[in-house]
Amino acid sequence: MNVTEIMAELQSKGSESIKKILVKHGVKEPFFGVKIAYLKPIQKKVKKDYQLAKDLFATGNADAMYLAGLIADDEKMTRADLQIWAEQAVSNNISEYTVPWVTAGNPHGFELALEWINSPVEHIAAGGWATLSNIVALRPDNELDIAKLRVLLQRAGQDIRQSEDRVCYHMNCFVISAGSYVAALADDAMAMANKIGVVTVDKNGTACKVPIATEYIKKVWDKRGGIAPKKKEVKC
Repeated sequence: MNVTEIMAELQSKGSESIKKILVKHGVKEPFFGVKIAYLKPIQKKVKKDYQLAKDLFATGNADAMYLAGLIADDEKMTRADLQIWAEQAVSNNISEYTVPWVTAGNPHGFELALEWINSPVEHIAAGGWATLSNIVALRPDNELDIAKLRVLLQRAGQDIRQSEDRVCYHMNCFVISAGSYVAALADDAMAMANKIGVVTVDKNGTACKVPIATEYIKKVWDKRGGIAPKKKEVKC
C-alpha cells in the first residue's frame, strides 16, 4: 500500500462522531476520525515500513500520523527523524503516545527523552516524560540508567505542581511506571508517589481521570506479588 491508497482508506473510515470525541481529547485538525480498530488491518498488512511511516506522518493528518507510529521501524528511525516527529506532534495522541512509543524502541530514545523534558513547548516536554514511562516499562533493568532515573523521580516530585497540565500528567505516569516495572526504583517511586498525592489536571470535560500513583503502584504490586514483568510491546 502507498500513501495515496492509505489516505483514501482512512478517509472512507472517518466518522464525525469519533472526531467530536477525539477533539475533546486533544486531537487537532486535520484528521478524519478513524477508530484505531480500523488502523489495525492496515498495520497487519504493511507490518513495518520505515519510509511509508515517515511519509504518512508528513501528511500532518492525525489518523495517518497515528498509523505511522504503528508501522514505524523504531530502530531505523534516525535521531533527526524522531526530533521532527516530536516537533510536529501537536495532537495529544501523537505527542504522548505515538512518538513516545517509537522513541522508546530506538537507540537514541533515552537521550532524546532527557532533552525533550527540558523543552519549553508543552507537547514536547510531555512527550519526553511519556517516552521515559515507556522506556522503563519496555527495557530490561540492566539496560536502564538507574541513577539518572532516580534523579528524574526526584525532579518529577519537585516540579509536578508547577508544570503545565500535560507535562504534569506524564510526570505522574512516569512515577507510576518506575514503581510498577523497575525493581531498583520501586521503593523510591512509592515514596515519591506518597509525596505527590492526588494530581489534578484539566481533562477538557472528558471522563478521563488522573491515576493516583500510590494506588496504581500498590495495585500492581498486589496483583503481581511485586513489580510487573516488562512489556513486550508498548504500541496499541
